[in-house]
Amino acid sequence: MLNSLVMMALGTFRFGVGKPSYQTFSRSTTYRWEALDRTGRAPAMQYLGPGADEITLEGTIYPHFKGGLRQVDLMRLTAGTGTPMILVDGLGFVWKRWCILSVDEEKTHFLPDGTPRRIDFSLRLAAYGEDALW
Repeated sequence: MLNSLVMMALGTFRFGVGKPSYQTFSRSTTYRWEALDRTGRAPAMQYLGPGADEITLEGTIYPHFKGGLRQVDLMRLTAGTGTPMILVDGLGFVWKRWCILSVDEEKTHFLPDGTPRRIDFSLRLAAYGEDALW
């Protein structure tokens, strides 16, 4: 039962128990404001609408415990498709479409043959932005 738990799904890629899992979820949302110069007064701010929305997922993979050595490679392969993907959390909330901006990894605690026993990863996502109903 626990092997089927999914924390989040990005397209066909799954994060959760028995898969890569993230320990940190960070979200940053910006809003666009423009300063409009005025004669004899301080500039006025005009709201232009929402800005970028980004999520960063950071986690650790112990490849000999669960999932194997190629999990970060699969993240890169998924990112390389250049396709915005549906993001759904473990509670079933659909976050619309997101793009993978970057995949970072750090391998440590090596075995004598160079195999890492620990892989830390960071996945940075940006909201695709909806132009119309899809």
